[in-house]
Amino acid sequence: MGRNIRNHNNRPFEELIDEAASVSVDGWDFSWLDGRATEERPSWGYARSMAGRMAKATAALDIQTGGGEVLAAVPQLPPLAVATEGWPPNVARATGLLHPRGVAVVADEDKPPLPFADGAFDLVVSRHPVTTWWSEIARVLSPGGTYFSQQVGPASVFELVEYFLGPQPPEVRGGRDPGKARKEAESAGLEVVDLRLEKLRTEFLDIGAVVYFLRKVIWMVPGFTVEEYRDRLKALDEQIRTEGPFVAHTTRFLIEARKPLRPGRTS
Repeated sequence: MGRNIRNHNNRPFEELIDEAASVSVDGWDFSWLDGRATEERPSWGYARSMAGRMAKATAALDIQTGGGEVLAAVPQLPPLAVATEGWPPNVARATGLLHPRGVAVVADEDKPPLPFADGAFDLVVSRHPVTTWWSEIARVLSPGGTYFSQQVGPASVFELVEYFLGPQPPEVRGGRDPGKARKEAESAGLEVVDLRLEKLRTEFLDIGAVVYFLRKVIWMVPGFTVEEYRDRLKALDEQIRTEGPFVAHTTRFLIEARKPLRPGRTS
């Protein structure tokens, strides 16, 4: 989400929501929100750090690649690079971006088993996976290999979620906990070598940005449609015009885990 701020609140409510409801939300490119929403970025710089690891890898797998935008931007890919994706529109988009770079894109249902042999990759990466199948990641990693992932943290953007859905129970707010990720990684036989969590300010500057975001990130308000939430959208539009941007907080965590060279050993 960009910072080249443009004021869209001089446009009518209906025009803003109609525009946001009709624009394509394929892929994982949020550039449509430039000037309409802002989001602080995690300090670790996932794309840059992932690219550095790619340059040193021999065989790499990007799980749930989305539209392939992040992987396509890596300057130096390993000799063997593969990406998986489960949503058909994203499979097509990722294929168009990644095939010219020599990356094989595999249509996968995003559930076990991964369609690869044991120990096939020395690097597995994933940016914002919906689910992390730790046992499968451990299986396809070669001894000494690394899993490197940026994930959505607990109660991310829940100010917006709860505006539409009301207060959420603790088990929902506390989901995607990095501590739980550590335990699951270790239970799968991996050693967690880095784990960091950050809370980041996010601002929605007009109601069109809210509609686009909820259409794209479909698990935030499941089944979201403009028609169903029109009254809440209208009230939020008036709030933004009167009080300024709607402020929420994104949470992200970085996790890096290594497969031991031999069972029971980490080096």
